Parts: sequence; structure tokens; C-alpha cells
Amino acid sequence: MYLGHYAFDGDPELLEAAHRRMIAGYPPDSIDLHVAVVRADGLDVYDSCPDEPTFRDFVGGDTFRAALAAAGLPTPRAEGLGRVVNALLKQPVG
Repeated sequence: MYLGHYAFDGDPELLEAAHRRMIAGYPPDSIDLHVAVVRADGLDVYDSCPDEPTFRDFVGGDTFRAALAAAGLPTPRAEGLGRVVNALLKQPVG
């Protein structure tokens, strides 16, 4: 599993609502790890892909751009963070 980071700048409330619209369109079983964090000036998303080439293809692909546009999200700053070696979650987050 490979972790990517997407930084969206802007109004956190608007970005959070748009992000919820976007992820509502993805089948739940297609997501292994996806975390959204609100910050004072935007939204950070940490999302997994099977590997780095898949991440690079996804970020540069038309499907991602179309999903962003349909949800009303701006183009984020995207960076690959690396291979996930461990992940723990005590309980689901609402």
C-alpha cells in the first residue's frame, strides 16, 4: 500500500462538503485507507493506492480530475508519501 497526500486550500467548510460529495461516489470496498483532516486554511487528504505507479497514474488521470470538478474541489497539491508499513485505527471516525 502506498500513501498519497492531497492539500486543498480554501474555505475548510466548503472543501469538507465537496470532499464528502466526491467520496460518496466511490464504492466503499474500493477504499483501503482514506483520511481527511480539516485545517484552518483548507483540507488535507491522505489516501492509499496499491503502489506508487498506481498513485502517479491516478493523480495524473482524467478520472481524478473529473471527480474533483464534479464535486467542486479545486486541484490539490499532490505528493506521494511512501509505502505504508503499518496502520492502526481503534474505531471508525465520523
